[in-house]
Amino acid sequence: MSKEKELGTAFDFGLFRRVFAYTTPYRNIFWLVAFVAIFLSAFAIFTPFFVKAIIDDALPTSDKELLTILVWLMLAALVGQVILQLTFNYFANLLGESVIKDLRVKLFKRMMGFKMTYFDNSSIGVLVTRAVADMQRIGEIFSQGFFVIVSDLLKMMAAAIAMLVYNWKLALIVFAILPIILIATRLFQKAMKVAFIEVRAQVSNLNSFVQERLAGMKIVHLFNREAIEKEKFRTINEKHQNAWLKTVWYNSIFFPIAEISYSIGIGLVVYFGVIQNINNEALNNIGTIVAFFFLMDLLFRPLRQIADKFNTLQMGMVAANRVFKILDTDSRIDDSGTFRQNEVKGDISFKDVRFGYLEDEEVLHGISFEVKAGETIAIVGTTGAGKSTIINLLNRFYEINSGSILVDGIDIREYQLKSLRSHIAVVLQDVFLFADTIANNISLKDKAVTLRAIEEAAKQIGVHEFVTRLPGGFEYNVKERGTMLSSGQRQLIAFLRAYVSNPSILILDEATSSVDTYSEQLIQQATNKITEGRTSIIIAHRLATIKKADKILVMDAGKIVEHGSHKELLAKGGYYSDLYKAQFMAEEVA
Repeated sequence: MSKEKELGTAFDFGLFRRVFAYTTPYRNIFWLVAFVAIFLSAFAIFTPFFVKAIIDDALPTSDKELLTILVWLMLAALVGQVILQLTFNYFANLLGESVIKDLRVKLFKRMMGFKMTYFDNSSIGVLVTRAVADMQRIGEIFSQGFFVIVSDLLKMMAAAIAMLVYNWKLALIVFAILPIILIATRLFQKAMKVAFIEVRAQVSNLNSFVQERLAGMKIVHLFNREAIEKEKFRTINEKHQNAWLKTVWYNSIFFPIAEISYSIGIGLVVYFGVIQNINNEALNNIGTIVAFFFLMDLLFRPLRQIADKFNTLQMGMVAANRVFKILDTDSRIDDSGTFRQNEVKGDISFKDVRFGYLEDEEVLHGISFEVKAGETIAIVGTTGAGKSTIINLLNRFYEINSGSILVDGIDIREYQLKSLRSHIAVVLQDVFLFADTIANNISLKDKAVTLRAIEEAAKQIGVHEFVTRLPGGFEYNVKERGTMLSSGQRQLIAFLRAYVSNPSILILDEATSSVDTYSEQLIQQATNKITEGRTSIIIAHRLATIKKADKILVMDAGKIVEHGSHKELLAKGGYYSDLYKAQFMAEEVA
């Protein structure tokens, strides 16, 4: 989307109303902040009023009693203004934080339901920016933007009325200067909106770059990419700096213009006020002139702040626009199925399934096979043959283009998505562990899975001894992505996690690759245990690990080219036999 299209009109009231719709659960706080803003404007003009009365009424007559009363009243007005300002600041921020709390939950829930295709094509760093930094900007719409602008506008209106009441001629002189600041404010606001869109884009790019490089730091070091990545970062960081410097430049132009205009106004009020006094147009109006100083500050200072706060408002609106684009994204798996089964036998059937990650590039070409409940089948083939794609489709991470996939004779699209996935457990080659304890990584904080149940399951599949040797045992924190464990240990934790979930269908996707011999032995023992009595699908490059499978499917270029038992396929002397001989010879050489 072009920058011009993203900018749209000067102010998107439709987007503004959509943001404010999230204040509905907090209407009491909303109206409290609104009323406090009104009272703040009233209290703001009390000080000029009392100053004028002291100078024009109490001092010329030396009335000490009147002076004392006015001073106490002015003090009370100042204390009241402070209390109202504290109330305003607290509840405006409370409203903003409450809104972004709800909005962030909604955004996260929305992203949790996206198809895998969305994540395949999206930058994780950008999504993190939307859920964190952009959300804070939206909160500032309430805490530092809209309500502050309303409060300032009310103060300006009150100050203008007070000026007209005190001396309409001096008021007109002050009002004559206002168009200069108003025009400058308008130009400033337009320029800053463009600048802030660029700032948010560069912040997203910077976050994405840093996150990816930190996650892939081993690759950076292994391939000596430090200098190259440093230069890339320097370029991205420079763009980020330049985007912010644009906002600094616009501020550097606008605020001096506002200050000069204010100073000119002060000079004109003093000059014409004194002239009026000399010409006897308004005798004893020194208090009025001094009051005008206070009133002009109430008129000009909020105007300068409005420009600044409007920047905050615009930045929040830009952030809201980006967040709502994600919320409006139609990339959800259709979960309209109503079938829910507490237990499934595990019969699986693929019927002429066709699928492609891209619309015009088909990956699976009419795949058909059946797995009976309790059977163990293996799927083998070269990289890119479509093995893992079958697993992704069975879990409905992606939607098939045509054909059907059945579990216990029911099309998986008729199942409730949660129900379907509750019966399937997957152990991947690249095991993902959270920065948490081993116990929590196994149970995924499911309260129904107790520590005792985890320990018992660990003993059954031969993992208990390995875990108890770690400091803290099951309470050992594996840190981010499980970096405190070896790849083999992470695989064993993944096996235990799958076993504890007691699935009807178990999927092992390259679960024994890239591990040491000892870990492989433990994994093989665990595999034998957890595949007992349940439907199992094993994807493997190492063909020696799937000799005992009831059936082996051989895939090539998105098609099943052979199927049968290990002995049957070797006897055929076909594709599987060639793969097996090539792998066996490679292992002999190694």
